[in-house]
Amino acid sequence: MTSDIDIHHMRSAIALARRGVGRTAPNPSVGCVVVRDDVVISRARTNDLGRPHAEFLALEALENNAEGATLYVTLEPCTHHGATPPCVDAIIKAKVSRVVIGALDLNPQVAGKSTAILQEAGIEVTSGVLSEECAAINEGFFSTIEKGRPFVTLKTACSLDGKIALKNGESQWITGDLARRHAHFLRSKHDAVMVGVGTVLKDNPMLTTRLDGVDHNPVRVVLDSKLKTPPDSILVKSAYAIRLFIFHAEQSDNEPLLIAGGAHLHQCNPHDLAEVLGLLAKQGITRILVEGGAQVHASFLSAGLCDELVVYRAPTILGDDSKGAIPDLNIERLSDRYDFECIERRALGDDMLERYRPKSEVQ
Repeated sequence: MTSDIDIHHMRSAIALARRGVGRTAPNPSVGCVVVRDDVVISRARTNDLGRPHAEFLALEALENNAEGATLYVTLEPCTHHGATPPCVDAIIKAKVSRVVIGALDLNPQVAGKSTAILQEAGIEVTSGVLSEECAAINEGFFSTIEKGRPFVTLKTACSLDGKIALKNGESQWITGDLARRHAHFLRSKHDAVMVGVGTVLKDNPMLTTRLDGVDHNPVRVVLDSKLKTPPDSILVKSAYAIRLFIFHAEQSDNEPLLIAGGAHLHQCNPHDLAEVLGLLAKQGITRILVEGGAQVHASFLSAGLCDELVVYRAPTILGDDSKGAIPDLNIERLSDRYDFECIERRALGDDMLERYRPKSEVQ
């Protein structure tokens, strides 16, 4: 039976798990709290890069002696052998008396098996505590299992009238400093960030997370059909330090220079976004932030590959001749429109952060 104390400790475990989002791929980010006699005696989250798991770390800190304790974990403990032994074995060995689980694992290798194993060992199990909040942390991990692709977030910064740049291409900066800092925080919560080659040629971006106290950078991904990415671009110059994936269809004279620079080239049809996302999932990417440009966003929407839309909206108007955040989607009937539901709206200085989910996903 779930108590207020269970909810309190599970919220602590959730807070730990959220810290690891964007850092633990290809594994889920999990939080674990161990409590004995109403005192928290250990806590941990999944380590960066996904190993060791949260339960293993929390119990290791106790020298695997948690006799009589209650273990709170945001995701069902693993039951299969991988790079490390199953977490259920560590829990049983540590003589935990009770396990409180948030969300069940959708991985077929686990999927509800933990409860039976733990109960057979004489451990009391309570499942489903704050399950929706726990599951939301690992939407990316679950997406790779259920859909074979990462969770996709489209991000744009625009004016009140939905414009991202003037007619001459000038776009820096539409939003203010606080919104731009939040956008870097958003990057830090994703395994990868994607742009089209047009953005690379126009802006020569770094696509890193530039925030004090945050040392995580996502994999940079470029859609580049004709392999036009300049070998002397900032992306390529930093490719040995921060991974760079380039998806291309054609070959070019740039290829040996890009490879020598450290870029990972993947030859496929970059316009087949489902194929690209499937390849990224095989590379361990579970959450991807698509930053543009506008045509790339339109392609994802047209392909039905948008799980979340994040808009940073500035209190300014750029006018009809300016470039829109989303180009023509060739919608001729209202019944073909793309409907979203706002799940968050809050001020960031003078700007507004808006988060949307497709209505079909929300309902």
